[in-house]
Amino acid sequence: MEENKEIDEQIPKHKDKIEALDNLSLGISIVVALALGVGLGLLLKEWTGYVWTLWLGIAYGVAAAFLNVYKAYKKAKASLDELANDPKYKYQKEHGINKIDEN
Repeated sequence: MEENKEIDEQIPKHKDKIEALDNLSLGISIVVALALGVGLGLLLKEWTGYVWTLWLGIAYGVAAAFLNVYKAYKKAKASLDELANDPKYKYQKEHGINKIDEN
């Protein structure tokens, strides 16, 4: 009974939900960046009367969306690099050993 209690204390209760929301946030941030860019472009078009300012706002939105994707990529890459340095996987990588191939 004590062992189960210790295991439950180590794993956060809502860890899977938090990870799912973190992954969902990338899609939401892309949509928000594009929407803000279009909104900014429409506002600039209304204030200045020039159509090219609409496209300027859209370009800012697209650039912000790409920046969000790049940041998410760097975060995922850092996580995978950390996993690659785990001794469990590092030995297999260095020696080219795959347990499936050994059989």
